[in-house]
Parts: sequence; structure tokens; C-alpha cells
Amino acid sequence: MSEQFKYLLESLATAVLVLDENLSIRYANLAAQSLLELSENQLLGCPLTQFVSHSSVTFARLEKAFDRDQGFSDGEVLFAFADGRHVLTDVTVTTFDFEEKSALMVEIKVIDQQKRISQESQQWAQLQAARELIRGLAHEIKNPLGGVRGAAQLLEKELHSPDLKEFTQVIIEQSDRLRNLVDRLLGPNSLPNFEWVNIHKVLEKIRTLVKLDATHNIVIERDYDPSIPDLYLDQDMLQQAVLNIVTNSIQALDGSETPGEITIRSRIKRRFTIHGVKYPLVAQVKIIDNGPGIPVELKDTLFYPMVTGKSNGTGLGLSIAQSLVDHHKGKIDVESWPGHTAFKIYLPIEKKDVVQ
Repeated sequence: MSEQFKYLLESLATAVLVLDENLSIRYANLAAQSLLELSENQLLGCPLTQFVSHSSVTFARLEKAFDRDQGFSDGEVLFAFADGRHVLTDVTVTTFDFEEKSALMVEIKVIDQQKRISQESQQWAQLQAARELIRGLAHEIKNPLGGVRGAAQLLEKELHSPDLKEFTQVIIEQSDRLRNLVDRLLGPNSLPNFEWVNIHKVLEKIRTLVKLDATHNIVIERDYDPSIPDLYLDQDMLQQAVLNIVTNSIQALDGSETPGEITIRSRIKRRFTIHGVKYPLVAQVKIIDNGPGIPVELKDTLFYPMVTGKSNGTGLGLSIAQSLVDHHKGKIDVESWPGHTAFKIYLPIEKKDVVQ
């Protein structure tokens, strides 16, 4: 590689890797070293699989590009690194001759920040529209449903045969079931009871509840940041939100071949934006499981009501969790790939003198 060409590559903000036929790294520019958080000496000669634990662009696809001498481009590619980090990127793969041998040039442009903001705005707008639609439909359903139930009760009083009364009881029971379902779709109907609370007190209640459940043998780990100050929140609402997510993780781990493990982790994030509002400090609660991951087709609609990947699921748990977190000016994000799913709850850290 000429010095001039190398100088151009080193000055790029895009990460550039050169891989040989074994997908071992032959060259990494400064941006690539920064992305992988390793020096060139630590990278050269090592297989890419040593540093990347998972990617939506598979290693088999890279091998095929090498064999067919045919490059490709792909957008929104997730790279999960061996050290636990992950980034969203645009990737371009090109075949070329490097030091008189065939090689792959992999260009990786990180799009995490702009994609997160754009995706958050789009999903927030879609979620709000879906909630308004459901709210309107729910009221349209509840009104005639009350009439059906009332008519069944009046009819039951006129009937003398127990066999016929059995039919009116079915109407009343099913009307009640549908009304309860509609109420759950509408979400919490009580005002939050905010108070200053240590968030770890809430998390420990959930951890105790899950540990006492004898229907599973999942290990529950905790990793708390004790420096997080008290948050202004409704204990019951937040507990229900986190419990819904933990329950979702337990169900995902049911029947898993590997021993199930859930980690509840808390951290502080600085200069973080939630729904367009910038906060100096936010608390992050992360619920991580080692299950099979979320199906790709469900990721964009995961928090919509009635959306579920389980045959016996209602699809309301995550939707309700999102609504409860919304009451706290927070939000929920998710990252997922096989063997790793993490739901991240973000809650603003307010100053007591400002809130009061």
C-alpha cells in the first residue's frame, strides 16, 4: 500500500478494515482502531470473529463475497463486539488486490446517534397514533358492550329455566371479559402518585418476587450503581413496568437450551435525549437476558398493543410498560440478537428543588 493511499485512509472518519481469505485483519485505519478500541498491533493477523461476536452481516456472507469476487452494501447493520459493546452501522464491502493478493475492504460508518434520534421520533409518532386509534375504538366497543350486558341481565330475570339462564350467564361473562380487555388496552386509568424513591428499592422488590417463583430455575443477577440519587416516581407504576419486562424475559427463556440468566443493571447516562428533550443526567435500568432474541419482524412494532411472538401471549405487557414509563417522562429502548436481549428504561434524574 502506497504511503499516499495509506494517508488518505488514515484521515477518513469511516472505519476501514482489510480482510484476507480467512477473514483475518490485514489492515485497520485509525477509525477502525477507534471503533474496535484496539491498536493496529493488537488487530493485525487476528480473525474478525475474535472481536465481533455477532453481526447482521454474517461472516458467511463475507466469505461468499470473497469467493465470488463481488462486493455489496448494507444499511443498519448491527455489530456486537466481544467486549459487550454494540453499534449500528452502514457497511460497504469491496473486493480488491491488497499486497498482490485478493482481499476484502470493509467500510463501516457508524450511524447510531442519528438513527436512534430518527427512529425514536418515528416510533414515538406511530405509537401515539396507534394509542389514539385504540382509545377511540375502545370507547366505541365499551358503550354497546354495556348495553349487551344490561340486556342479558334483564333477560335473565324473565327466564325461569336454569338451562336458559346458563346462556345469559355466558353473555354476561364474555361481556365482562371483553370490557376487562378493553380496559387493559387503554392502560392505567389512575393518576401517578409521585414521591422521591431509591430506584434500587423498586428493583429489589421485583428481584425478590422473581426469585420466589418456583415455576422456573432462572438465575437473577443484579449490577447496581449506588451513586444514582433518588428519583421522583410512582413506585407501583415503575414496579409494574419493570415486572412486565422481566416476565417477558422469563417467558422468552422458557425451554431455552442454555441455562437462563437475567441481569438487572442500573447506570447513569449523561447528556441524554428523551423524546426531543435533553437531560443532563438520566438513570438507565437495563434488563438483560440470554434468550433467543426478538424476531426481526417484531422489532419495530414490539411495543404496540396486541403484538406478540408467543402463541399464548396477549401482547399487552410491553405496551403497558411503555405507557407506565411515559408517565415518568421516560422511554424504553431494546437491543436484541441471538443470545442477548436488553430492554433499557431511561428515567430523567430531576433535582428536588426544581420539582418541588
